[in-house]
Amino acid sequence: MATWITGTVVENKRWHADLFSLRVQTEPFDFIAGQFVRLGMPGPEKRIQRAYSLVNSPSEPILDFLVTTVPDGELSPRLDQLQPGDTLEVSQPASGFFILSEIPDGKSLWLIGTGTGIGPYFSMLGTDEPWQRYEKIYLVHGVRTEADLCYQDKIREWQSRYPQQLVYQPVVTREPIIGALHARIPALIHSGELEHATGGTLDQDAQIMLCGNPQMITDAKAELAARNLNINLRRKPGNVTVEQYWK
Repeated sequence: MATWITGTVVENKRWHADLFSLRVQTEPFDFIAGQFVRLGMPGPEKRIQRAYSLVNSPSEPILDFLVTTVPDGELSPRLDQLQPGDTLEVSQPASGFFILSEIPDGKSLWLIGTGTGIGPYFSMLGTDEPWQRYEKIYLVHGVRTEADLCYQDKIREWQSRYPQQLVYQPVVTREPIIGALHARIPALIHSGELEHATGGTLDQDAQIMLCGNPQMITDAKAELAARNLNINLRRKPGNVTVEQYWK
């Protein structure tokens, strides 16, 4: 059964008007990179709570959550207003199976996310496991505007540390950005443009993780299934693992 602990905000990092990272100090607890917890605040009748993936890796003591403000949401506008010293509640233990131990081995690992769905991948990349298991890692982030391309400092650090292993490909749909692709991710898979831009191949040697907008996941799964790249299940291992992430 989940329990709740108190967290204290240490930073509310603003990326733009509707996107922020909430960094929270709690008592230590264990989790696996890719898992999520629930954040909660008191409501008029009961606790208001929503699930958010941990962006920090398990070795980092400060919890990090990437949040989009939903104007008519019950919780995100309140999280948006939190400042250092404010408190909120954090559930434990962490949950979820969108983790690397559930992913079969392969030559390449594709971490494809839209919006805040990129968050679990940062947690994974902060561990040793992906770098030890896969020859190439492709981090693909689909967003609307350049301002949504968060955590660039982390990405540059990994690019510097693993220059032959990590390929980062931004996808920005609503404005032209040098170095970014400009179509929906499923369309980029269909046309082959994603592979051409990254130098990678979406084939039987690839493990592909999809996280973010449910429509992106549905359409990308269909494109990958057309290549005989099917959903990864415990009872029947495959090439595509998904997390519908609409938070």
